[in-house]
Amino acid sequence: MALDFLKVSSQIEAMAGQVEARGPERAVKLDRAVRELHEADPLALEDKRHRAKTTFLVPGITGPLSLQVPCPSTPPDFAVLASDGSHIDVSRHAAARCFLINIGLVELRYGAAPGARLESYPRLYSDPEEMAVVDPQDRLRPQLIEGQLLGIVRGIQELQALADFAESLPEDMPALALVDGTLILLSFLGQTFPDYVKRQLLQDEFLAALTRLRILSEKRPLAVAGYISLPGSTEVVNALRVSLCPYDPPDCDAHCRVIQPGERPCDEVDGLRDRDVLLRHLQEGERSGVFSSQSSVVRDWYGEHEVRFFYVNLGDEIGRVEVPAWVAQNDGLLSLTHSLIVDQSRRGHGYPVALSEAHEQAVVSGRDRQEFARLVEESLERRQLTASTSEKDLSKRLKWL
Repeated sequence: MALDFLKVSSQIEAMAGQVEARGPERAVKLDRAVRELHEADPLALEDKRHRAKTTFLVPGITGPLSLQVPCPSTPPDFAVLASDGSHIDVSRHAAARCFLINIGLVELRYGAAPGARLESYPRLYSDPEEMAVVDPQDRLRPQLIEGQLLGIVRGIQELQALADFAESLPEDMPALALVDGTLILLSFLGQTFPDYVKRQLLQDEFLAALTRLRILSEKRPLAVAGYISLPGSTEVVNALRVSLCPYDPPDCDAHCRVIQPGERPCDEVDGLRDRDVLLRHLQEGERSGVFSSQSSVVRDWYGEHEVRFFYVNLGDEIGRVEVPAWVAQNDGLLSLTHSLIVDQSRRGHGYPVALSEAHEQAVVSGRDRQEFARLVEESLERRQLTASTSEKDLSKRLKWL
């Protein structure tokens, strides 16, 4: 039975009314947040952050919160690389245990010799040894690659493919290598994956690919970044909450555990997102100052690749750009990242065009997934192998009424 929109519509109207009623309160919070952005002392705030015990993530402060950096000019000749990926997960309803990863790659060159290279690399995994991460100390209990872990593996392959593409660039050509989304493997947060899984996937594969890109950047002007469209992050707002806290050092559990939400000192800006505040602060093309991620995954594992981030006003939206520390600490690479993100977004009507094209190369549609399942079943049947699937899966394919 389809969703009964007659029953849902009144609930949607009620929700819209609640959003409208919160409008004046939100406007007051935005004004307060922008004012604090200008008034906060970055050195004092960073010291306060170090001593604070908060229940929310606060970024490292590397400069004035109110920084507004105009967009630099693009080089006369440059390249933008981008990767994206899709996958078909293991299904217990499928005829065979397997998964597929499809990586889309794009190289766009601009200047005296413009050009484009668009490719996709689908790969099927069915060998049990390839479909698991094995503990060298206990090979009898492998960690199967599926669900969230498969998403991590796909993200690693996107970065590895980007490094492969970057190696083919001329050494004198400035370039930006882009991935869609965060550089932080957030899926490891709160998960109980064993340490050997993190070592192999995060240290030996993901960070190793970043090291390859860093080494390449020493021979040519090459920057690496992750771009997040319409970010929901609140880290900069959380820094403002620490700045507004009257306790020194701030300690959420000690001072505010029993205080009702809305009555805490930091509630003056709580509930806002970074993009809300930065949209009021930055002019089109400008970027914010750079902040350092304090995610536990980054602190524990990333080392020289510690993730820094900034926000940029692209006209239609505020984008979040994440870069390794070695990009953030190099003024030339940081400016290159800023200028090419803005340029790509203008060419792509608000979103980096290279990422849009990489997505088109990588996407696996619903029809593709059905065709994939059909091909697997038919291939097994031709070899007179059992192509069993669940009755539940069959019932979803058949229309009974």
